[in-house]
Amino acid sequence: MTRDVIYRILVSICLVAMLPTIVLAQDDSEKMLSWPQNIVDELTKTLDNSYFRKTQIGLIVYDLTADSVLYAHNEKQLLRPASTMKLLTSITALDRLGSDYCYATTLAIDGDTLNHVLRGDIYCRGGFDPSFSEKDMNAFVDGLKSLGIDSVAGRIYEDLTFKDDKKFGSGWCWDDNNYTLTPLLINKKDAFMSTFTRKLKQQIRLANDTVCRATVPATARAIATCRHSILTILNEMMKESDNLYAESMLYQIAASSGKKNVSASDGLAIVKNLVNSIGMDADTYNFADGSGLSLYNYVSAELECAMLRYAYHKDEIFRYLYPSLPVAGRDGTLAKRMKNTSADGCVHAKTGTLKGVSSLAGYCQAYNGHQLCFAIIDQGVMKQSEAKMFQNRICQILCSI
Repeated sequence: MTRDVIYRILVSICLVAMLPTIVLAQDDSEKMLSWPQNIVDELTKTLDNSYFRKTQIGLIVYDLTADSVLYAHNEKQLLRPASTMKLLTSITALDRLGSDYCYATTLAIDGDTLNHVLRGDIYCRGGFDPSFSEKDMNAFVDGLKSLGIDSVAGRIYEDLTFKDDKKFGSGWCWDDNNYTLTPLLINKKDAFMSTFTRKLKQQIRLANDTVCRATVPATARAIATCRHSILTILNEMMKESDNLYAESMLYQIAASSGKKNVSASDGLAIVKNLVNSIGMDADTYNFADGSGLSLYNYVSAELECAMLRYAYHKDEIFRYLYPSLPVAGRDGTLAKRMKNTSADGCVHAKTGTLKGVSSLAGYCQAYNGHQLCFAIIDQGVMKQSEAKMFQNRICQILCSI
C-alpha cells in the first residue's frame, strides 16, 4: 500500500469522525435561528387576551447577548412606572456616586469643656440617612460621654440644610401613609431630635433642652459620624421596594452637586442628564420622584429597558444592581412568585405596584444561556393578581423557550 493511499484513508477516517459534530453544530444553529421567532409567537399569543383590551400595556424584551430587540409591544407608550422607577434612581446613583459612597449623619460640638461642663452648643447635622437606628443614636450619646461631659451649658441645634423643607414628594396622594422626607431620621421616623434629647437627658444634665435650628458653624468639631454604605441602602430599597430609601437616594444624587438645601428636582435633573447621555430624550418623559409613588411619573418600557442595558454594560453598576434585585421564587417582592416554574431563580427584577398600575422590569436568563432584559408596564389594572399572572407568564416564556 502506497504512502498516498494510506494518507487518503486517514483523511477519510478523520472526516467520518468529525461528521456527528458537524451535524450537531448545524442543529444548534437552526435552534438559535428559530428561538427568537418562538418567543415572538408565544408572547403574541399571551397578549391576545381580552384582559389587554381594557388595560394599557407596554412591553419590550432585549437580548443583551445578541444585542438585539426580541420583542416589543407599545414600548414607547407613556405610562406610570410605579416602583420600577427605582431602577432609574438606583442606576443613576451608582453611576453618579459610585459603590463607595456613604450616607453620613454628624454630631458636633462648638465650645470648650471645663470641669466636665460643655460651655458651648451641640449640633446634629442630618444627611438624610433612612437607616439611622437606635443603636446609632446610642453611639452618639456615648460619644459625648466619652469626652467626660456630664453637663451642657449651651443649646442643642439641628442642621437640616442637606435638603429643602418639603416633607413629601410631588404628586403623592394625601391619604397615603407616607414617610416624612427630613434629613434627620431615626428608625425611618421624624423623631431624631426628640429621641436624642431624651437619651441625652438620661446621662447628661442639660441647661436647655429646647431644640433650635441652625447650620453647623465652621468653628465646631465633629465628635461622631455615623456612616452607612449606599450598597446597604440599595439592597433594602430594591428587595423590599422601600420608598423612603429611594427618595433618600434621589437626594443623595442631588447633593453630589455640592449644593445645600437640594431639592428632588436637583436630583431628577441628574437622572435626566443620564437619560439623555444614553441616547433617549428626557423631555419625552416626566420624572417626579425617586420611588415611583408619584402619580406624575410617566416613562416607557423602552426607557426602562435602555437604562437596564446601560447598567448591564457598566460593570461598576451591574455588579451591585443585579444582586439587589428581587429574585423570582426566592426573595424580596418576588419571593412568592414564579415558584417551581422555568423562571424560578432565573428572573432578577424590580416590581411595581400602585392603584391601577402593575409593572415588572429587570433581567432574566433564557434557556440557551442568553442574558435578557425586559420591562413590562401595565396601566388601568383593577386586579393586581391578573396583571401579575401575565407578567409571570411572560417571564416563564422568556426562560423556557
